[in-house]
Amino acid sequence: MSSLWRDTYTFAIRPDNASRWSEPKLILGSFLAILAVGTLFLAQPSSHYGEVSFINALFTATSAISVTGLGVVDTGSAFTLQGQLFLLVLMEIGGLGQMTMTVLLLALLSKRVGLRQQVLAKEALGQEGSINIVRLVKRIIVFAFLAQLIGAAIMALRWVPELGWHHGLYVSFFHAASAFNNAGFSLFANNLMDYRDDPLISLTICALLILGGIGFTVIMDLVRTRKFRKLKLHSKLMLVMTPALLLVGTLMFWLLEHNNPGTLGGLTPGQQWLAAFFQSASARTAGFNTVDLGQFGPPALLFMMMLMFIGAGTTSTGGGIKVTTFAVVVLATRAFLTKRPHVTAFDRTIAPQVVTRSLAIIIVSAMVLMLAMFLLMVTEDLPFDRIMFETISAFATVGLSTGITAQLSEPGKLILVLVMICGRLGPLTLAFMLARPSETRIRYPEENVHTG
Repeated sequence: MSSLWRDTYTFAIRPDNASRWSEPKLILGSFLAILAVGTLFLAQPSSHYGEVSFINALFTATSAISVTGLGVVDTGSAFTLQGQLFLLVLMEIGGLGQMTMTVLLLALLSKRVGLRQQVLAKEALGQEGSINIVRLVKRIIVFAFLAQLIGAAIMALRWVPELGWHHGLYVSFFHAASAFNNAGFSLFANNLMDYRDDPLISLTICALLILGGIGFTVIMDLVRTRKFRKLKLHSKLMLVMTPALLLVGTLMFWLLEHNNPGTLGGLTPGQQWLAAFFQSASARTAGFNTVDLGQFGPPALLFMMMLMFIGAGTTSTGGGIKVTTFAVVVLATRAFLTKRPHVTAFDRTIAPQVVTRSLAIIIVSAMVLMLAMFLLMVTEDLPFDRIMFETISAFATVGLSTGITAQLSEPGKLILVLVMICGRLGPLTLAFMLARPSETRIRYPEENVHTG
């Protein structure tokens, strides 16, 4: 066991060490420790062909563990099998969450899972009340790998005859893992553009990324209840909003791009709808593309940025501000405009703290994005719309790109590294690290402030 792994292991299990760290610092510390190990592995000469600089190794490792998928080098040609396997491990850790993997590691090593680790894992998985967290984590791991194996088996029907047994199976599992974890890494130089007209590959990838992006909380709730009316409010919102966003995205991409010869214009009607659906599903943090995004018109790019910013579900493998955060803010806006005293959905009242938290997530996220875009405009000589797209893609851990990632300077790459870390851990996690929470029971007199 290397010293870095030993330090990470000790950091994760020692109660006296954990007691000195707040939850946000513990999450960030474990994330950075794994990132450091991943970067060192990818920087080894045996992990890549030719020359891959340390900055590019750091960028790629960050992109993998944050399940973003942005790349400054071509994954299939730049990295050896060893390097690709390292990326695969980082994607699995990033998608399932380092706290989930820590609980699994402790269980496999027959170590006691401390109270701190249980609390962090329960929070990461969106669980409440008294539950067997070790059993839950094992079920999630089994479900995740079973879904990936089924997806790989389906895609192997296409890739095994095309690439041979060994390489075809490997490519199938790599893409299945990348899709389920919403990572967006592909072993093909032009991502999945060669399979734009292939329903088997396109629909399987979409199914995996939707399943991974809906969130483990919703999946566990569905398994437990199996009736919509008995589901928790969070699950109901996810199950309504996810297909709604998919439908709206598909319609908008088709309307905006069906006459564009560089994207959907040259396809048959069936192929156009398939490609539009794929990009609608992929835009909310998956990172795969079957058409050239660099040829998208400004309206389609702007709409895609909106979908990327919303992202996937809480406790999922995806990023963004989260679907339920967006839903709560929309419901709060409706309540204000209709002069309702409470924010409600499905005959349930949403707590004011949840509304405040949702607004805080959007505000902090917007501040992070504006700062990052400003810095990139200073360091890079690139069009503003491309910088904006790349920054939102990195923050929402999407990985879609208009083709400028490899052109970034070293300072620009480092800026996006920080943006990806912030996006994966969550802006509020980092904000809580910088702020000093202070609870008070003092209540001051109310006074009106003129707004709007």
